[in-house]
Order: sequence, then C-alpha cells, then structure tokens
Amino acid sequence: MASSSTPSPVGSTAQNPKRSLGFIANAKKHKHSFIQFFAMTGILLLSVRSLGQKYRIHDLQEDTSALKEEQESLTNRMNNIKHSLLHEASLEPTGLFASRLRHLFGEES
Repeated sequence: MASSSTPSPVGSTAQNPKRSLGFIANAKKHKHSFIQFFAMTGILLLSVRSLGQKYRIHDLQEDTSALKEEQESLTNRMNNIKHSLLHEASLEPTGLFASRLRHLFGEES
C-alpha cells in the first residue's frame, strides 16, 4: 500500500508525455474553441485599451481647456501691466519715457 501511494520517478516521467500528447490531442480536437478563446481575449484587451485611451483623451481635453484659460488670464494680466506702464509714462512731462515704452511694445501712437 505504501508503494502504491508514492509514485516512482520512472512512472511519472512516462505519464508526462502521455499527458502532453493528451493536451495536444485535446487542443486539436477543440481547435475552434481555442481560436474563439484567443480571439475573444484579443477583443477584450483591445476594448480595455480603447477605454483607457478614451479617458486619456478626456483628461487631455480638460488640460487643454485649463491651459487656454490660463493663457487668457496671463494675456489679460500682461495687457493690464502694459497699459498701466504706458499711463504712468504718459504722466512724465517730457514724453521720452512714454515714447520709449511704445517703441518697446511695438505700438505706433
């Protein structure tokens, strides 16, 4: 009884080729099922990838709108600074500083 419960190394190596042949034979027998399984797995992986790309596009669109708002804010801030500098320069009696600022800002007034 003790000898039948412990498999001998010779017996286990002889069964492995039979099992692998059985697996290959089973795979050939159910070839359609294996092909369907791999196709469905591929479709599932592509779907997951597409879903990830969809969320990435959504996040990038949000980033784009935030960057556009920030750009508008910075443009408005630059224009306000520019106008306040020109206003302060126009208060100078000689007008030389205002003329120089207009030249730097590219304005011809």
